Amino acid sequence: MADERAHDVKVKAMTLRLPADQAAELEAIARADDRPVSETIREAIDKLIAERRHNKEFQARIRKIVEEDRELLERLAR
Repeated sequence: MADERAHDVKVKAMTLRLPADQAAELEAIARADDRPVSETIREAIDKLIAERRHNKEFQARIRKIVEEDRELLERLAR
């Protein structure tokens, strides 16, 4: 899935800084799953995004940000 996504859509490279112990644990998980670390990270991000999409409190915060941004953009467009 993740490899297919990289070929079908634009990909943005990012830098991730982790504490050494967290990086070691992440690398161990990826090795145990016989997957690249980057794929393991993308899977974790996919799970976080899905969790947030179903979180009503988070969705309310997002709607507030969208409304604030809309007001700002409308002011700038005048």
